[in-house]
This record gives sequence, structure tokens and C-alpha cells, in this order.
Amino acid sequence: MRFCGLLLVLLASLCAASAQTAAKPILIDCGCNSTITVNGRQWIGDSFPGENFTLSSSGITASATAAVSGEPVYGALYRTARIFNTSSSYNFTVLPGNYCIRFHFFPFSFDGFNVNDSSFDVTANDLKLVSKFNVPGEIYWKNTRSKSNITSLVKEYLLSVSLNQLKIEFVPESGSFAFISAVEVIPILDRLFAETANRVGSNGLKVPSSLSDRGMETMYRLNVGGPEISSGEDHDLWRKWDSDERFMFSVNAAYSISNTSNVSYASINDSSIAPILVYETARTMTDNQVVEKRFNVSWKFDVDPNFDYLIRLHFCELVYDKPNQRIFRVYINNKTAAENYDVFKQAGGKNKAYHEDYVDAISQKVDTLWLQLGPDSLTSASGTDALLSGVEIFKLSRSANLAHAPERINTVQGGLLDQKPKNKILWTAIGAGAGMTITVLLLFAAFVRYRTRRKKPPPAKRSPVWRPLSLHGTMGSTTNAWASKSPSNKIGSTASNRIERRFTIAEIRAATRNFDDTLVIGTGGFGKVYKGEMDEGMTVAIKRANPQSEQGLKEFETEIEMLSKLRHRHLVSMIGYCDEQNEMILVYEYMANGTLRSHLFGSDLPPLTWKQRLHACIGAARGLHYLHTGAEGGIIHRDVKTTNILLDENFVAKMADFGLSKDGPAFDHTHVSTAVKGSFGYLDPEYFRRQQLTQKSDVYSFGVVLFEVLCARPVINPSLPREQINLAEWALHWQRQKSLERIMDPRLEGNYSSESLKKFADIAEKCLADEGKNRPTMGEVLWHLENVLQLHEAHVQKGDLNSSPTSQARYAADVSFSLPRIVEGEEEACTEPESIDGVGYQEGQG
Repeated sequence: MRFCGLLLVLLASLCAASAQTAAKPILIDCGCNSTITVNGRQWIGDSFPGENFTLSSSGITASATAAVSGEPVYGALYRTARIFNTSSSYNFTVLPGNYCIRFHFFPFSFDGFNVNDSSFDVTANDLKLVSKFNVPGEIYWKNTRSKSNITSLVKEYLLSVSLNQLKIEFVPESGSFAFISAVEVIPILDRLFAETANRVGSNGLKVPSSLSDRGMETMYRLNVGGPEISSGEDHDLWRKWDSDERFMFSVNAAYSISNTSNVSYASINDSSIAPILVYETARTMTDNQVVEKRFNVSWKFDVDPNFDYLIRLHFCELVYDKPNQRIFRVYINNKTAAENYDVFKQAGGKNKAYHEDYVDAISQKVDTLWLQLGPDSLTSASGTDALLSGVEIFKLSRSANLAHAPERINTVQGGLLDQKPKNKILWTAIGAGAGMTITVLLLFAAFVRYRTRRKKPPPAKRSPVWRPLSLHGTMGSTTNAWASKSPSNKIGSTASNRIERRFTIAEIRAATRNFDDTLVIGTGGFGKVYKGEMDEGMTVAIKRANPQSEQGLKEFETEIEMLSKLRHRHLVSMIGYCDEQNEMILVYEYMANGTLRSHLFGSDLPPLTWKQRLHACIGAARGLHYLHTGAEGGIIHRDVKTTNILLDENFVAKMADFGLSKDGPAFDHTHVSTAVKGSFGYLDPEYFRRQQLTQKSDVYSFGVVLFEVLCARPVINPSLPREQINLAEWALHWQRQKSLERIMDPRLEGNYSSESLKKFADIAEKCLADEGKNRPTMGEVLWHLENVLQLHEAHVQKGDLNSSPTSQARYAADVSFSLPRIVEGEEEACTEPESIDGVGYQEGQG
């Protein structure tokens, strides 16, 4: 009887193993009506469900009208998608076991479905995977947080299926829709996860970690010290392994080592854990003989709060051939995960691939996960450094939920999901009551102050006579009326920290040959800009204010205040100042190639190529995006135009002229109410009508810049027929006729790809939406422009550029508005647009 029982157990095990072996991946190309082969794997179109799956409702099939630019391996899959505007599901017939599920999303607009407006939930059986999910928002979030530049999104989940059915359901929000490009359902044949893992900081305590207990989402998968490993190189589960450089706190803290021979798995059961390629490279510490033994190699990851995470570390000793040669500690979120860690001893030898799993909880107030490796100073190992070959981070489900907290920013518009936990209601009421009390007290104090000030004699009106400037509180006269309101008083010591040099008037005169007019490279209402050379041989731009210009004085104040607290590669930098002998002079870095406008028209300079124009637009967008997001409330430039975009000797674009800039609205406001200032032709019509300034006002102006870059003509040209005077109106007319190539710069002929031109024009059109709420953010504009550059470079590599600008371009406008006429000008053709309030000067030409 005992023998029979053992035989039955053996037969059952063999049957189960046979069933698992027979399980095949199910690969679905959504919205497709045929079977295609991508990288050696067959994908079934879901228009004709097969024996392994059914579709509860057909939804809407969508296909891209232009070439796609997603993950290269899957590019062919991203030409189609399936859209659901009602709750719909894929129903799979599978064997019980563990599965890896991947969702592929490639956003493109189709027949009135704007993917920016898409919001939906996804569940797998009873496990919620995402909630109120917006694909473009997630892509943007990933790009900004991890400094990447992806255009498609792959979400990977691992879960256990106990029955023969797997139901993946897409549930769009009311009035919205869901979409999906491709789905993978891959059986995990081997045991990918052990039953338990080490709890971080618990001195060896084990916690459950198998898929039978929880579902998982793959957050990160990195090949440490080596290049990206494509999914086609991981033949077991087709996993993609990214390079770890973007996530390192300091790349210089470690260097890469490799050994591409003799690497094998420490256990035969580990063959599916990771491909051998992961273990053939690693990072070790740059200097393992540092005096400070707490020196660590660090990686930082953005994660969702209030979840447990499984951190899988991959090791392989590539150097030492005996134990106790390399011993180190592992820290996760500043807690000790392992000490006295010896890879050779743990793996059982040199060139042995080995992994270790740890679990740690992330609280509701934390959204980052730190991984750090460092030497163990208490050991006598000859190599007291650290080593790591790979890392994977998985989010573990809580209460059948993997969807991130609703407070996370998840839409492309950058707004918070409008949900608040119910347990915050009481605190909200208490906070409101306290706020009302404070408001009453402040109003009373303001009233007392007002009554007190009324009794004082009115101050004498300040004379417009020029006064010297002191950027440092310890310099200049303390009784100086102008200096008393200088930026040093507004922003504390920021200016003195940022602007390190104070030039003498003698140095300035020597640099400009006593303000020689032949050195003038720009002029405006403030005065003149000179090209100068300092004693050290440094070429600079010197802006000298006109003492009689009250408007110029105010702009100088604003310029100093802004530039003293701003530093960015795509903003023109201030080097120093001079405030002697009633002069007010600012010294900037010199921009050798002058203004962007001078390279587009109105000069004999050679025309910029399409790629150079894209780089210039991307640089300017980066500068503006930094202004909008780099400080609380952001900064609004308010005078974005091609003469305020300067090019250095390498044609790197930088934003200039911050004389009209304004701090953005406070956190509880949507706009800044202010008088209209800016340049005709670039001015936001909504700002013009309502006198309400927002960051979207800069976006509108930048849209005009994009069309100016494309068409190479002035934004206002009164010498042209009436309908052509305003470039924004004229370009939008042809864009909506899908014939913008008819008015673009003919010098670009044969130099661009139709796909990149189409996307570029689409971005410009969206920037010019009549209402600010319908315009993209600068971050979105930047992201799409970088995608335009990728499209162009892809076509250059293929040698597939247009020979005729009218041959292939097709345009799809998904916004419709009529731009009000801003000016019916009487100005001279081909001149700098007249500026409201006397602004709009050129600087930096040379």
C-alpha cells in the first residue's frame, strides 16, 4: 500500500509537470485581424479569438496612421490597438499555475479618441492592477523621474491562477475609454520565487513571498554594470533588463567589471531566474581603500507609497577565487538587509550566478526606495568593497490590490486625482477652522497697520534719477533708495551666493573699449548690449542700462531677481555685475551664434537644418520647463520669442531676457492677474482678453515659435495680404488643410521626414489652442519634441528622408478653434515684432 501511494504521488507530479510543460504562451496583437511574427514569436490578432481566449465585447479597432516609435522589438505590434468604451474582458483558458502577464500600451489618437483623456481600471481575476490609469501620464511620469525617453509603456505582473480561467477586465471611467496594444500571458514553468524571503532589518526573519500568497508588479529590472538586455535575449520569459546608470546616485562611485566566460548557475533550479548575460557584468566600488568606511554605492528608485516590495539582488563573484576576499553590507532604505555578505561563500564559488530576495515595507509618506552597498569595516577582508550584478524590484499586492494610491499624479495634465481618503475629512474640517481663525487675526493686524500708517506723512515720490545697485547687502549705501529695493533684499543672500563677481567700471570700459558702438550686439528699451572681452580672455555679453529709462530699471530689477535664483544649462547665465558711478551693468555668458531668429530669416547666415532646428526647440523647451517646475508656483517667462532664444558656439539653445518674468500663481490659484505685457504675434489671446497670466501663456508663445522655426518668416508681416499677416493664423489655416508643407521653409526640402514634420506641426497646433486648459504643459511639449527628434533620426539612419516636401506628409488635427486677430499692424515688414510696454529687444547676436 505504501508503494502504491508513493506511485500515485509520483504519477500526479509527472502529470502536473507535463501539463505545465505543455502550457504555451498566449500572445495577442490587439486590434489586429491577422497573425504576425515579431522577433521570432507569433502574435495572434484578437479580431478572431482562438481556442485559448475569447473577447467579451469587440470594442473598437484602431490603427496608427503614421509609423510608430515604441520599443523597437515590439514596433510592429504598436500599429494597432483595441479601444473599449464599456467594461470588457479577455477571457483565457489556462492551466492552474503561475503566470507572467504583460500589457503593451502605445498611445496614438484615433477617430476622435484622444489618449490624453483615457482613464481606466484593469483587473486580473480578483486582483486590481491599475486604477484611473492614464497611459500618457504614466509615460511622462516615468520619463521625468528616471530621466528616460520612452514613447511606449509595458506593464508586467506576476500572479497565481488556481482555476482554469484567467479574466483580464478593462473598465473605463464614465465618459472615458480604455485601450490596449498587446497582451502577453506567459506560464512560469520553474519556481521563480521561493516561499519566503528575508525581512529587511529583522536579523534573519523570513516572510512569505511566493506568488500563491500575493500578486506582484515588476517595477524595475536592471542589468547592473552592463548594457541594456533586450527582451529577445532573455529567451525564458522575454524580460527586458535596463541599464542601471540612470538610477545611480553617483555613477562615479563604482566601475564596471565583466567576465564573459565560465559563468554558470549556482543551482540548476536557477536557470530561469535571470539570463547568464546579467551575471557576466557587475559594479564594484571605485575606491575600496577609502578612509571613511561608510562610503556606499547607491541606487535610488521611485516607488508607490504604502506597499511592500520584494527586492531581488543578483550576484556573481567575477574576481576572487576563495572566500573572505570581498565582504560587504547591503542596506535597503537605510536599514541593514545583510552584513558580512560574501558572494563567493553564498554562491559556492567563483563565476557562480546567485540571487538573494529581501522584502521591505514602504510607508504611506515615502515614495522612494534606496539600495546601498558598502564595505564592512569590521571585517579583515583584503577587498573590503561591494559587488552587484543585477537588481529587480517587485511591488507586492495588499488586499488583492496593486493599484497605486490615488494621490499620485497620473494624468498628462499633471493634476492630482480628485479623491481624498474619508479619514481625512475630520482633519480637513479642523484645518479649515484653524485657517479661518488665522485669517481673522491677519485681517485685524492689517487693519491696525493701515490705521498706523495713515497717521504718517506720505513719502516723497522717488526721483527717476539713476541710482547705483548693490547686489550684496554689505556693499553700497544703506540709504540708497534704489538699493533698498534691490533683489538682495527680496531674496536674502541668494544673489550673493549665485553672482560671485563684482566688476569695476574700469574693467567694463576696458572690455567694451569704452562702450564702443561697433561692439553693440543688441538693443532695446533698457539700453544696449555689448560684446566684451575680460582680461582673462573670457568673452562676455555686457548689458548696460539707460539711466533715463524707468521701464528699463524695472526690467533690470526683475532680471536680477530671476537670474540670481536660476541656474540651468538652457538658461543664459549671469556672470556678474557693476554698480559704480551711477551705472547699472549686468554681465552674461556670451552666446556666439546670436538669436535663433537670425538663423531663420533676415540675415545672410546659413539656414539651420531640420535637426538643428529641432535641437534648438528642445533646448528652449527644456529651459521653459525648468522655469515652470523648478520652484514653488514656477516662473512664467512672459516674453517667449525667437529673439529671446540664444545659441552658443555649439548651437545649444538657451532662454534669455527675464525682464518681464513673473512668479507663477500660488498653490491655491490658477493664474496671476496682471497687466498685459509681451510681444505682438506671440501674445496669448486668452491672457490678452482676461489679463490672467498662466504658464500656458508661455506655451502659446512657444507654439508661435515652433511655426516660426518651421516657416522661417516673421510672426507679423504687414506687407503681406491680410490673411497672411499673422503667422499663427496663417500656419493654422494650412495645418487644418493638411497642407502645411506649402508654406514651410523651402530650404528644408529633402531634409526632413514626413512623420517628424507631422508630429512637430501637431505639437505647435495644440500649443495654440484658444483656451489655456486645452494646451499641453511645457513638459508634454518637451516630451513630444524629443519624440520628433527620434523619428527624424530613425529616418536618417534608414536613409528615408523626403525628396519633396509635398510627397508624403499627412496631418491629423484633433483640435479646432479660431484664433482672434491680435494686431492689424502698421509696422515695417520683416522687423522685430513691436512689444507691449516697450519690451522685446535682441541680445547676444554676434
